[in-house]
Amino acid sequence: MPESFNVEIAGTIAEAGEAVATPARSRRVRVVEILEAALLAVVAIATAWSGYQAAKWDGRQAELYGESATTRVRAAQLLTLGGQQRLLDVTTFNTWIEAQSEGRRELAALYERRFSPEFKVAFDAWIATDPLSNPDAYPGPSFMPEYVNPQIDEGTELNDLATRVFDAGTAARHRADDYVRTTVVLATILFLLALSQRFTSLQVRVGVLAVAGGLMLYGLLTIATFPRL
Repeated sequence: MPESFNVEIAGTIAEAGEAVATPARSRRVRVVEILEAALLAVVAIATAWSGYQAAKWDGRQAELYGESATTRVRAAQLLTLGGQQRLLDVTTFNTWIEAQSEGRRELAALYERRFSPEFKVAFDAWIATDPLSNPDAYPGPSFMPEYVNPQIDEGTELNDLATRVFDAGTAARHRADDYVRTTVVLATILFLLALSQRFTSLQVRVGVLAVAGGLMLYGLLTIATFPRL
């Protein structure tokens, strides 16, 4: 058999092998491309959603911080007014003590009428303990359990509320950061998918696709565990 004939047969066999391999490779390439397109679609939607949630949580944080600041200002106003009222009551009471000790009953009665309603309740309860003779009596009406100062009480409650609202704003800030970090992971996936299409080696594209798929699952699971607005 001539040598040239052997060469022709070998060439024919090689061409037949390529004819068989090429369609199979083409199918694998198409599958990889379909998977890449599917991942791109899912990741693009997830990235947009994650960025949207991050923006909303940022807005929620600003809203809560503003509410906390407003509440804190109102609390400070009430605490100031309450402190001024208490100081006035205590000053008036001290003057009443002085007038009472000097026997100036009319002047003492005048000062007594100037007590605030809340202080008057505590004053009457204090008088009932016979403080001038009872060594165990409270030092003054402002120390009595009956004494209340609505403005101070409300101001204290608002201060506590402002603290809770501020803490909620801080939590919203952390939640926004969580979504931003997840958005970065999803953006990395988009970069990997765009990069994989630059390779001609199918094995490399499959490897990159596997890494991108793993990151996508991580990102989607992470987003699923976050609260939403």
